[in-house]
Amino acid sequence: MEFGLTWAKLDEMQYVTQAEKLGFTHLWVTDSGLIRSDAFVFLTVAAQQTRSMKLGMGVAVPGLRLAPTLAAGMATLNMIAPGRCFVALGTGNTGMRLLGRKPMTLQRFETYARTVRDLLDGKDAQHEHNGEKHTIRFMLTEKGYRNLRDPIPMYLAGYGPKAQALAGEIADGLTTNIPRGGTLDQILANVRKGAERNARPLDDFHLSVRVNFAVLEPGEAVDSERIVNEFGPAITTALHSSMDRHLEYGEDPPEFLRPIWKDYLEFHMARPAAERQKMMHESHNAYVAPDERRFVTPEVIKRFCIVGQPAEVLEQVRELERKGVRQLMCNFPLERGYQMVRDYASNIIQKL
Repeated sequence: MEFGLTWAKLDEMQYVTQAEKLGFTHLWVTDSGLIRSDAFVFLTVAAQQTRSMKLGMGVAVPGLRLAPTLAAGMATLNMIAPGRCFVALGTGNTGMRLLGRKPMTLQRFETYARTVRDLLDGKDAQHEHNGEKHTIRFMLTEKGYRNLRDPIPMYLAGYGPKAQALAGEIADGLTTNIPRGGTLDQILANVRKGAERNARPLDDFHLSVRVNFAVLEPGEAVDSERIVNEFGPAITTALHSSMDRHLEYGEDPPEFLRPIWKDYLEFHMARPAAERQKMMHESHNAYVAPDERRFVTPEVIKRFCIVGQPAEVLEQVRELERKGVRQLMCNFPLERGYQMVRDYASNIIQKL
């Protein structure tokens, strides 16, 4: 099993180097420049300060840069950390909405992803921009401007069946979230459906999932202050994303959010209209906003996290591995990150 960590705070690179020493194998750097440090700057510094950890943009937001620009950046990073690079693409939930724009449509997303994949494979690629299509390719690669010799895997982020199937069809892997992306059986079925469209085997397909393991201390309540502080940010971030999709597309909330959905909808719509979006995403995967703390209830925690004593949680990890999960991903909140890295390593990584 591999273990991935999400982080993009440039003045705390020690967090990454400590995680590498404790057994984390992958670093995922977010691509929301209005919230985190710049992704490529962070990746460049991380490449110089880590030894074996795989490094990637996760997930890259296509609406923020052209496909050739993303591919060029990753191929150049591959010169600093040869064979340690990967890239994951998503349609751009927070990164785009904070710019007042919607995420990329799945059709355009597929076109973008195919361009990135072909360029990183050293092939001619079809590049579409402003309604025009041109055949492009990297030039002067043999002169040392980039590294395409060491493969750069491309993963797609997907929470719905169509995006998950697309990953199975064209990508090296899928990154998703449980329970936001469905059950593991549903996710795997969607991936297989996409792979069948392209008649491709899935022997080397890389499935990475973000699962929140809440390991309880003896006698600890499921909604203790520690549990809320450590796992509440992931819950409220999922809540914010679901609210965006509900307001834009009329989607129903996922099952795990239904106990609080009506109350949160009323709470959110009472915010000033011009500031709603920014107020909701201000705490994105960093902390629980004080006025949202009441929505992190015991029922929602139990539905969203795998909760239990160390042995119970460890068995769930083994079951995920048996079913085909290659990597477990973590996105720890800002103020609890260092402690949670140590706890995760001692409770899970070092026990496997």
